[in-house]
Amino acid sequence: MGTLQRGLLATGLWRADLPAVPATEASAAPIVATGGAVYPHNVPLLTLDGQAANLSQFRGKVVFVNLWASWCPPCVAELPGIQALYKKVDPKKVAFVLISFDQTPAKAAALIRRQGYTFPVYFPAAPVRPPFDSNSIPTTLILAPDGQVVSRHEGMADYDTPEFKAALEKLAQQ
Repeated sequence: MGTLQRGLLATGLWRADLPAVPATEASAAPIVATGGAVYPHNVPLLTLDGQAANLSQFRGKVVFVNLWASWCPPCVAELPGIQALYKKVDPKKVAFVLISFDQTPAKAAALIRRQGYTFPVYFPAAPVRPPFDSNSIPTTLILAPDGQVVSRHEGMADYDTPEFKAALEKLAQQ
């Protein structure tokens, strides 16, 4: 099923929504926040090896947050594109936070290891709350450096596009 969905992503029918970028003097389009600011809210996480982390540690960077699980075929289908994008962006400006909703970290870790993915994977250390609560996965949120949710996409998408990468880079320059 995941292979078929990866093929569907390759058709270009499921493109990710581009993150909104704050307006400049040359642009009349204002930023469209879709879920309010995340910071200074406490979003406790655990790393794959059980270390405590918090989403606020990424303040000052654009943050690509993806909610997923290894048992979710659409989630698994979009992971290769997320890995490709992860390898192309500047980690000093853009952070990736893939939050797994697997029952045990071992299942997510096995998939990550088997596929050779290098993006960071976390697990919720407490019940998730807005804007990370979602009735469907995969769900992807893009946070501006100040923590504003500038984009939210529910469902699978291909994030490895030149346009999406450029939008992340532009947002990081603000």
